[in-house]
Amino acid sequence: MAPTILIYGATGYTGKLVAMQARETHLSFEIAGRNGQQVTALADQLDVPCRIFALDDPETIITSLAGVTAVLNCAGPFASTARPLMEACIACGVQYLDITAEYKVYAWAEAWSERAAAAGVMLLPGVGWDVVPSDCLAMYLAAKVDQPQSLRIALQVANSMSRGSTTSVGEILGVGLLVRTEGTIVAKLDAAPARFDFGAGLVDSVPLSFGDLVTAWKSTGIPNIAMFVNIKENVMPEGVAAMPEGPSLEERVANRACAVAEVTGIDGAVVRARIDTVNGYSYTPLAAVEALRLVAAGQFKAGFQTPATVFGAGFAVSIADTRIVDMV
Repeated sequence: MAPTILIYGATGYTGKLVAMQARETHLSFEIAGRNGQQVTALADQLDVPCRIFALDDPETIITSLAGVTAVLNCAGPFASTARPLMEACIACGVQYLDITAEYKVYAWAEAWSERAAAAGVMLLPGVGWDVVPSDCLAMYLAAKVDQPQSLRIALQVANSMSRGSTTSVGEILGVGLLVRTEGTIVAKLDAAPARFDFGAGLVDSVPLSFGDLVTAWKSTGIPNIAMFVNIKENVMPEGVAAMPEGPSLEERVANRACAVAEVTGIDGAVVRARIDTVNGYSYTPLAAVEALRLVAAGQFKAGFQTPATVFGAGFAVSIADTRIVDMV
């Protein structure tokens, strides 16, 4: 029997882009969400089957996942949707993927890794931008030094954000400033900004607690990790309600995405590189659909995983128009 792939939250801004990419690449899939009218309309447009269910009742989720092989969660804020879906996937033996950057989701996935592994289930959050590029970049650099001891990752947000991403930023800010120190996540309220070169000279970047604090540790074992973000002017909106659903195609084409990483080895040697991709909202559908294709083909590992641990350090650059540039 062919695997059944389910894209949950397919009617949101990014979810719709993912579903459209899945359709364009002839992936066999179904879509799902809680708004019956919107889900049915999109299913008719894409000519794919659909399922309609909310995430407020565990038994309903389990029933609704009948026959599903893998689910990709595109419904944010993920602090509200990931937990019930991961719980149901573990109960049903369904592989779980999502596209979040929210720290809480990675902490849960890591904490439930043994339960998931015992059920033969993979928990793979972060199969979009930023985690695919940053995770693979961290693994790429870690291999270049002896016994890597510290890692700094900086992301650049260059264009306006979607409503969903803006809500997720609120969830990320809500966990406070965190770093990984000697393998342990700790609060660091006095974390200072740093300067990184995204290709046009050094710019200020502020500390923020992304899921990479968990994924990079899983992928590389580097004990000291800090995250930063550079946000260009006019990216953050005044209010979510007044925002457009997400950036236009023209905005996405005009604003590429970039992440920078720096790894220090035990001997003090420092290596740096940046990964340059298409816009994050364009990269996520490409990477997420490719991840779904690979999982459907049987490429997965039970327990909590990261894109690099499942698909290898080269996964990020396998996505079209993506490159790693070594830096001095």
